Amino acid sequence: IFRIVPAGGTALQVSDLPLDVDGFRVSPDGVHLAVALSVFTDCNGDIACTREKLNAREANKASGRVYDKLFVRHWDTWADGRRNQLFLLTLGADGKASGTPALLTRGIDGDVPSKPFGDDNEYVFAPDGKTLYFNARIARHDEPWSTNFDIYRVAIAGDAAPENLTPGNPAWDGYPLLSPDGGTLYYLAMRRPGFEADRFAIMALDLADGQRREIAPKWDRSAGALAVSADGRTLYTSADDAGQHPLFAVRVDNGEVTRLSGDGTVRGFAVGRDGEIVAAWQDFTHPTNLYRVEPHEVLAQVTRFNAARLAKLRLAQAEFFTFIGWNKHTVEGYVMTPVDYVPGRKYPVAFLIHGGPQGAWTNEFHYRWNPQTYAAAGFAVVAVNFHGSTGYGQAFTDAISGDWGGKPLTDLKLGWAAALKNYPFLDAKRACALGASYGGYMVYWMAGKWNAPWKCFVDHDGVFDSRSMYYSTEELWFDEWEHRGPEYEHPQNYEKFNPLRHVKDWRVPMLVIHGGLDFRIPDTQGLAAFTALQRRGIPSEFLYFPDENHWVVKPANSILWHDTVLNWMERWTGEQ
Repeated sequence: IFRIVPAGGTALQVSDLPLDVDGFRVSPDGVHLAVALSVFTDCNGDIACTREKLNAREANKASGRVYDKLFVRHWDTWADGRRNQLFLLTLGADGKASGTPALLTRGIDGDVPSKPFGDDNEYVFAPDGKTLYFNARIARHDEPWSTNFDIYRVAIAGDAAPENLTPGNPAWDGYPLLSPDGGTLYYLAMRRPGFEADRFAIMALDLADGQRREIAPKWDRSAGALAVSADGRTLYTSADDAGQHPLFAVRVDNGEVTRLSGDGTVRGFAVGRDGEIVAAWQDFTHPTNLYRVEPHEVLAQVTRFNAARLAKLRLAQAEFFTFIGWNKHTVEGYVMTPVDYVPGRKYPVAFLIHGGPQGAWTNEFHYRWNPQTYAAAGFAVVAVNFHGSTGYGQAFTDAISGDWGGKPLTDLKLGWAAALKNYPFLDAKRACALGASYGGYMVYWMAGKWNAPWKCFVDHDGVFDSRSMYYSTEELWFDEWEHRGPEYEHPQNYEKFNPLRHVKDWRVPMLVIHGGLDFRIPDTQGLAAFTALQRRGIPSEFLYFPDENHWVVKPANSILWHDTVLNWMERWTGEQ
């Protein structure tokens, strides 16, 4: 860890540990650091012991490893016996850490922060700096099928064990935040065990009397990470909201919710002591920059990163539309014109299907699935937020569970028809459907159940065989919720919408893409689909990235991904 003053200058090294620092928090008084390290728990907080074990492992010529419980691997990493744990460092008068790091999460057999995506939003000091709050899921044998995170507190002085503050909720409790006076713990909580896409409610726990309540119980949105105003009267959060992801203010006393930003997406924000808010905002035509949040949903731009590059680009415009979907519900989507759009002409179409499945197409400058890449290549874009999408109320999100190939497919069909009716520049005879993760599942499902409209398919890391997926993925809670239990107890649920069953009806050319480090939807799913395509004599290609996980994030690989996808689409949608 290094520190540097905001004005710049020479960075001062603060810590000198034998292990990598994965994250940290500074106590409010500036005296302590809570540091996240990956350690062997049987070392009991002795980080030198972890270093010695790692050195011995590196020197050992044998590469095998024995496992006696799950997780064996998670996201893109094989388990090696280490856990993320929090340690306390004390800063001396010279600003450098001194003394032996003290283990704060002693006795917690779990990862703090959580794997694979946990960060410093999962632990926080109390305002007086004497107590640390954190969330953790205890790693019992059921860890891969449990979403039971709890919030703990521990005094930084002494050796008392952390105290569980949410033992009564078997679902997810996380992201602790203290009121400025330290008397109230705010956090996010789900109510249904095993469901990772349940609504995150904002909770308040009075630390003096133990009373807890939900703030804004009538707000039908799932809150993100929280911040609190200096006077303690207002909480701030962001959430998916009908194709946008704005910043919201929530009054602590009565739960009144006020939208603070307009259309677009806020993916991060900070609240200053003077009440000023700075947000990282983006939309379809603007990559992320920092903005000052002003009254009446006004954002004043602070940074102008990439301004010179953006000035050289022509970006397409998108328009949201609604239609009547499954069960006569209103469903939303968007259409984007090609960059060189000329009224009266027709254009080939990229029909995008989002993953999750509890996710949504939002108004953002996405760095993997960005509609501008297709618009720049001469394609119009159509995207639908089908039943199961987030930002339209929890009931809408819940509708997909147990019905992967049902309501969503109905919405996609009706959305495609509505787009063709309302946007005559869409060429229905030159369209390709693309999707990743659940979107990839849907591409495989459509290949057998709705293939007539499409000239080609592009499938990225999709589920090809629902039954084998259950036994090869890592986070079992996901499949068990979506298919109403383990596969061996409810095989019919996994088989009902299994793309594998309809390979005999496949006929549309398909590009299959998969990453070798994708442990969420393992690469055997993509290999099996490509095998089916080749055996059936269907024109097909397989793009494989041995060093990518569920996402393709390395720059050179991203360029190859986009070049391959666009070449494939142009091959099959070119005018004959």
